[in-house]
Amino acid sequence: MWRCLDLAGNGLGSAAPNPLVGAVIVHQGKIIGEGFHLKAGDPHAEVMAMNSVKDKSNLKESTLYVSLEPCSHQGRTPPCTGLITSLNIPEVVIGTADTSAKVNGKGIAILNSAGCNVITGVLEKECRFLNRRFFTFHEKKRPYVILKWAQTKDKFIDSCRDANQPPAWITNRLAKMMVHKWRSEEAGIMAGFNTLVRDNPQLTVRDWAGKNPLRLAYDRDRQLPAGLHIFNDQAPSLIFTNEKTGQPDSRYIELPDDRFYLEAIFDELYKREILSLFVEGGRQLHNDFLSSGLWDEARVFTGNMSFHNGIPAPVIGFSPVSEEMVDDSKLEIYLNK
Repeated sequence: MWRCLDLAGNGLGSAAPNPLVGAVIVHQGKIIGEGFHLKAGDPHAEVMAMNSVKDKSNLKESTLYVSLEPCSHQGRTPPCTGLITSLNIPEVVIGTADTSAKVNGKGIAILNSAGCNVITGVLEKECRFLNRRFFTFHEKKRPYVILKWAQTKDKFIDSCRDANQPPAWITNRLAKMMVHKWRSEEAGIMAGFNTLVRDNPQLTVRDWAGKNPLRLAYDRDRQLPAGLHIFNDQAPSLIFTNEKTGQPDSRYIELPDDRFYLEAIFDELYKREILSLFVEGGRQLHNDFLSSGLWDEARVFTGNMSFHNGIPAPVIGFSPVSEEMVDDSKLEIYLNK
């Protein structure tokens, strides 16, 4: 199952809106087949693993290990349970059940009814964490939210500077590369109004090989200047607003006035199958996520410098689950309790 998890991670950034899945086939104590799901429309991990087995007659005496319950419905590809049962694989070991409406135990039931010995819950916690985006999306009907910011040693995210001054560099080149890698792994990326106006970020993947996420912003009164990078064609963008009288623009989505704007944005992202959202600031946007509890993970860099004055960093209020050094900057990871 550990090997299944390793394989499944290869689909991070490309498999969504499908889950990350890895599969391993074992015959007489030896691995004879492996596979993972790369992207929607491609063969699933179980199919890749079964197809990789050279001598298919061995499948009748093998165990299939898979990190997520095999699908039982016809989607872009045929159901995996059908192939598993047709090849008479006698035993299937599953990391965790698939709680999405289309599966939700149906795959396990089909395998059991076909006489297959099914074992479930192997490394279940680890398998669910790997697919935390997928499970959050289907169980909470919203994207998995990752907050990211960089702060100085004295806990400021920006200095006191004029609007025409560029932002100060808090971390280092390696941390920047890591952030661009993270961008490539998520479906959407969001920055606050003030950050967009003051810093004009591109919100694209440049220091890493990967796809650009969908760029998102909340422009309540439609006041974002048209020349900002978020309006260029380097990556798709959606701008949410409460203003009803603006000029027609396909990038703008009007939100209802009677709902908290983040919840209304989540409803639209759910419709569009955006499984994850990477939030890069600024302070007000981060605080809106933190105060509402509508976040799941935070990645906080602390650089090796002090501002002594400026814009205070957001405060989470409890200890990180892990920390590591990225060159001369500290990276702390928080999970919402």
